[in-house]
Amino acid sequence: MSKYDLVIIGTGPGGYVCAIRAAQLGMKVAVVEKRATHGGTCLNVGCIPSKALLHASEAYAEAAHDFDAMGIKVTPELDLQRMLAFKDEGVKGNVDGVEFLLKKNKVDAFQGTGHITAPHAVEVTSDAGDTQTLETKAIVIATGSEVAHVPGIDIDEKRIVSSTGALELATVPRRMVVIGGGYIGLELGSVWARLGAEITVVEMLHTITPGLDGELAKHLQRILQKQGLTFKLGAKVVKVDSSGPSVALTIEPVDGGEAETLECDVVLVAVGRVPNTKDLGLADIGVDTHSRGRVVVDHKYQTTVPGIYAIGDVIAGPMLAHKAEEEGIAVAEDLAGQAGHVNYDVIPSVVYTAPEVASVGKTEEQLKEAGIAYKVGKFPFIANGRAKVNRTTEGFVKVLADEKTDRVLGVHIIGADAGTMIAEAAVLMEFGGSAEDLARTCHAHPTLNETVKEAALAVDKRAIHM
Repeated sequence: MSKYDLVIIGTGPGGYVCAIRAAQLGMKVAVVEKRATHGGTCLNVGCIPSKALLHASEAYAEAAHDFDAMGIKVTPELDLQRMLAFKDEGVKGNVDGVEFLLKKNKVDAFQGTGHITAPHAVEVTSDAGDTQTLETKAIVIATGSEVAHVPGIDIDEKRIVSSTGALELATVPRRMVVIGGGYIGLELGSVWARLGAEITVVEMLHTITPGLDGELAKHLQRILQKQGLTFKLGAKVVKVDSSGPSVALTIEPVDGGEAETLECDVVLVAVGRVPNTKDLGLADIGVDTHSRGRVVVDHKYQTTVPGIYAIGDVIAGPMLAHKAEEEGIAVAEDLAGQAGHVNYDVIPSVVYTAPEVASVGKTEEQLKEAGIAYKVGKFPFIANGRAKVNRTTEGFVKVLADEKTDRVLGVHIIGADAGTMIAEAAVLMEFGGSAEDLARTCHAHPTLNETVKEAALAVDKRAIHM
């Protein structure tokens, strides 16, 4: 039996970051990972490989459609197997990096399935069936999430695929139906659209990207439609038949009406994710979970059993890697007697379509629902000098500020490199900054970030270049 200060189950972004921070603070730490490689869903079959394919497919589309305008004559040819290999090389570099960091910080890593047998004991079962018990002062559950399934639709990862299978398609499908209009479906759908597939997105709600600022969601849909994606909103899939040469989907309007049939080569099921908490033994030791499987924790991330903590996708809040990282650091610092803290009002989110969509803070809909009076400043990329010469003029920046105090309550960007640009808004909001603070900050010219300054100026109706 090995004794530790902290044992973490799962080495995704939350788990491995928690382990490294705890080790930095002098704890003896062990991690348990059921995969052969570290990094969890994010690095292995999620964030990282999808961004590799997004980057590669965007480069392919740019070479095919945009290079000529810049005086570059090329005729690109798709080598899908090499593109998939490019993706895999990127994944390997990242997961190898995590392994190096764990070793560098003297974190002991155990490969196998973790099962909590007591408040201070984790049993690890290897793939070969061997078991060993790790005794520990504290346990952190960081097991992440898994693909949500649609009742009656069996995912075979061949013709009916999850996000994992959509990263490994051996050929470009002629037609693909994406079930779900959230960020996962839109990102992966746009990858295969750029490579030549006809994409139809079926979404039960009457809008895509639920939770996104409504104005941005509508603008994004218009852009994606111009890129060739077709949307069937307010519709649900009631039947999928894969017995024939093509997959046939029966869809019905959620508000009532006639059903229709869609035929395709591949169906991507992208209706969200659910906490991965089964087989941990939580019920046996008294750890409470919500009805959807999420672990109940207090403000210090402690479960209903003292000494057992949970972070990331298994607890409430957005299922985002960077949210899990911040929680992992907070838990490690709390355990070391420091003041770990996460500001949930300032967690950015990004949809990595082309253009990107990035948000931090409240949406207009949330402010209206809360009865908060606010001011709006908007500035379009078409009025930005760098965007004009780069021909990336789609989209705009929106700044929402408190009507009385001018404090920035939310920033929403749709445009090229929005995921990078949102960072300055997050820093401003973390320190309680105002739209005036943002407007008075000198921004380098010519940069896309000048649109953020101009949107802040527009809050007070004094934008310069519009």
